[in-house]
Amino acid sequence: MPIPVPEGVTVDIQGSRVTVRGPKGELTRTFDPAMRIELEDNVLRVFRPTDERRHKALHGLTRALLANMVTGVSEGFQKRLEIHGVGYRADLQPDGSLVMHLGFSHSVHVRPPEGITFEVDSRTRVITVQGIDKERVGQVAAEIRAWRPPEPYRGKGIRYVGERVRRKAGKTGA
Repeated sequence: MPIPVPEGVTVDIQGSRVTVRGPKGELTRTFDPAMRIELEDNVLRVFRPTDERRHKALHGLTRALLANMVTGVSEGFQKRLEIHGVGYRADLQPDGSLVMHLGFSHSVHVRPPEGITFEVDSRTRVITVQGIDKERVGQVAAEIRAWRPPEPYRGKGIRYVGERVRRKAGKTGA
């Protein structure tokens, strides 16, 4: 499937190394040398040498990674997390780091890695993780969620917006 390159996005292909620049930033990645990547008429195409199983898998992976790079530098990615629980909250520090109070005896500090920013809506207790690298945005969101994953009995914890937590009944108490 061809990948359309939007206005304002430039793609530089040097062998198996591809650099994509756009209004939000720049991403560079090295792909498998067996895959051939071509840019013509603002459309990126990926070609595989044979129909071997390995080459088919690399073809799809390369195409998906390229599409994510183009989308990232033009629009960006975000993951939204919501905090449930009495006394659980998150605050944004002036340096851009996140401080979360999650029922531990201490607060949890999370520094954003290069290219990642946090936003916190304290009224709805929603944390937004934003960036141009889809892989890194998802990883940071997963690490934040791992501090207090949602538990099945009361539903307390950090979950993705729209995530359904399967609830359990608990003890009946006879």
